[in-house]
Amino acid sequence: MIRHLALALAGLLATAATPAAAQAPVRIGLSAPLSGPDAAFGQGLRQGAEQAVADLNRATGGRPRLVLVPADDGGDARQAVSVARKFMADGVRLVVGPFESGAVAAASPVYEEAGAVLVTTGASYSPLTGRGLWNTFRLGPSDAQQGRAAGAYLAKTLAGRRVGILNDRSTFGRGLADAVAAQLKEAGAPEVLFDSFPRGTRDLSDLIARMKAARIEAVYFGGLSPEAATLLHAMRQAGLGATLVASDGILDPGFATAAGPAGEGTVMTLAPDPPRLPDPRGGRVAPRSPEAESVAAGAYAAVELLAQAGERARAADPKTGKIADGRKVAEALRNGQTARTVLGAVGFDARGDRIGDRTGGPIVLRVWRRTPDGRLDYAGHEPAEP
Repeated sequence: MIRHLALALAGLLATAATPAAAQAPVRIGLSAPLSGPDAAFGQGLRQGAEQAVADLNRATGGRPRLVLVPADDGGDARQAVSVARKFMADGVRLVVGPFESGAVAAASPVYEEAGAVLVTTGASYSPLTGRGLWNTFRLGPSDAQQGRAAGAYLAKTLAGRRVGILNDRSTFGRGLADAVAAQLKEAGAPEVLFDSFPRGTRDLSDLIARMKAARIEAVYFGGLSPEAATLLHAMRQAGLGATLVASDGILDPGFATAAGPAGEGTVMTLAPDPPRLPDPRGGRVAPRSPEAESVAAGAYAAVELLAQAGERARAADPKTGKIADGRKVAEALRNGQTARTVLGAVGFDARGDRIGDRTGGPIVLRVWRRTPDGRLDYAGHEPAEP
């Protein structure tokens, strides 16, 4: 796969108007949470982007045609805006990231005003690509897609149960909760409780009391694994045996440890397993955590997409490698053509969503179950059909 991609990029470079020897390298920024609670994902994004740049440079004779400029946004909206302003001041107009929905929402207008294009691999908040911004593209599935899958599961497999929908008040969690609520309403089985609690909350006694008063029998939670584990423990301690359904926000090795026996039976929606990056040529394989492995291929593909679109648009000044305005790159990404990447053929619709994702791309359901050796795991565990 890499050889085919490399040859394709080499061909594009060879047909550029300026001889290869005179072409200055194009800088691609990476805005990622290299520190903070999502640092494991940030390191995977960096590893994938670095390998893509190295492979693509090697394909054109080893001369640096691309340079990665990584920056730590900490997964924080304000820090992501600071990174965006730094990139814009330094003339970086092609960007991979940010990863979190809130960071993308805050930073994308800064990028748009400066004429920069960004491809995000992880931001799932559905409205991000519906705000009329020309410069924002999303590789991963949206909250709406996961919400439809979770809502369909609740309405069909858990039909007749009294459903409560909870979220952690983050952009990510609320987006998921809203999507599930919309799906349940469409199915004629709306929730009986819609509530929330902030990240880091330890005492959920008031919320549990409201859940018991509403006689909740199934719960959807939009949020991350620490809060999901806290919620499960509080439910079980109060005698609530309601099934918990969540998104890939709980796709964290720490969930099994934090939830313990209370996590048994938790249902999770997620995208199919991403492809594993091929080993780098001539280099040592750097170990990657499960979180890093889950996002590395997406970052690799984002670099491929930006590099190929930039070449098709001939957007960079051959003497400086700088791109004054990324609109031509955006047009090349959004023109209906697909590009060959490590993820396969990728194209974007007029909104900037990956083609197929808004119409029900692949989402699978898995159940966290106790394995024979005592671990809590979801791999290969599908929920039972009704």
